[in-house]
Amino acid sequence: MHYVYVLVSESDEPESYIGFSSDLRTRFMQHNSGKNTSTRGRKWRLAYYEAYISRKSAEKRERLLKHDGRSRRFLMQRVWSSLREDDVSP
Repeated sequence: MHYVYVLVSESDEPESYIGFSSDLRTRFMQHNSGKNTSTRGRKWRLAYYEAYISRKSAEKRERLLKHDGRSRRFLMQRVWSSLREDDVSP
């Protein structure tokens, strides 16, 4: 399987990061251990992921999300909305 994922920083001013990996678990650990230049210095949590059988399909989706503002905006609205719902205590 191949994954497109969204990470959200655990800081006062949350940031997001979109990536692609064939080993999501290992890649997530690399982000949090500072082995990725783009995400170094912050702690991250996995907020969303999509799974693909084809590597080509996952790479195409990641590229779309990174370079098409409309697609990224709609996805990030869903992610942030979901995170706000999770923070509400019953």
